[in-house]
Amino acid sequence: MITIVGPTASGKTRLAVDVALAYDTEVISADSRQVYRDMTLGTGKDLEDYLVRDTEGNVIKEVKCHLIDIREPGYKYSIYEFQRDFHRVYDDMLSRGFLPVMCGGSGLYVESILRGYEMHEVPENPELRKRLEDKSLEELTEILKTYKTLHNQTDTDTRKRAIREIEIRDYYCTHAEQLTGYPAIKSLVVGTEVDRDVRRERISRRLRERLDAGMVDEVRYLLENRHIPPQDLIYYGLEYKYLTLYLIGELSYDEMVRQLEIAIHQFAKRQMTWFRGMERRGIPIHWIPPTSPAKRKLLVFKNYIKYF
Repeated sequence: MITIVGPTASGKTRLAVDVALAYDTEVISADSRQVYRDMTLGTGKDLEDYLVRDTEGNVIKEVKCHLIDIREPGYKYSIYEFQRDFHRVYDDMLSRGFLPVMCGGSGLYVESILRGYEMHEVPENPELRKRLEDKSLEELTEILKTYKTLHNQTDTDTRKRAIREIEIRDYYCTHAEQLTGYPAIKSLVVGTEVDRDVRRERISRRLRERLDAGMVDEVRYLLENRHIPPQDLIYYGLEYKYLTLYLIGELSYDEMVRQLEIAIHQFAKRQMTWFRGMERRGIPIHWIPPTSPAKRKLLVFKNYIKYF
């Protein structure tokens, strides 16, 4: 397998598509939010990147991407489900003689596949939730620190996410004997490297482009037409958190844009921290510097030949 990783706005989707085209294969998305239908601009699906157009702009080929648009908005998709769904697609691709290309910015999702983490579907614990319901986010964060760190460091920017993370960690403490893992997968891992200042400029420009393209209307549609409760959209964090707060009147438009822009910059920094941690945990990442698409693709080929 070839795996393409990188922070948001680093060009990883375009590179994954170029590689898939060169090998006449398909892409498997490893993104925790792109699984949801009708959540396109807010999750940065970059669907246009999967289309190949001729000089007149006509679509002549579409690269198939798996594990996007597979769940309804409002659903709480788990890493356990991702592992199961990934291996179903991965095995099918191998059976058809295709080289899988995994692409994503969700470090935990990527690492769970490469290292074969033991994960399990964690049910809700009503008794535990009742004990935690009156605690502040700060208190919940302190409780999280008392648990042994799992494979991930969840972004607990809301009480609901923090409570769910405590629920998961508590479950793993008491059900370790039930866990079954998938085999680790040998893969060339390529990272799309981009200068920090350039990345920040790209993030800011991309945010404004998505706002101009109708990202506010996308969230309004989810609230008003799909009847997704505001707290469920806030749960997804980042774009859906701040746009929902704007639409329900808790933030002005300017406040929403300013706070969201800061949050995305912070998120990209955390993504890079995760990928550096993957390297320390024994997964080598071959970082591809910013250059032309053709040169980036060539560097992937050279690394692939050397790796396997």
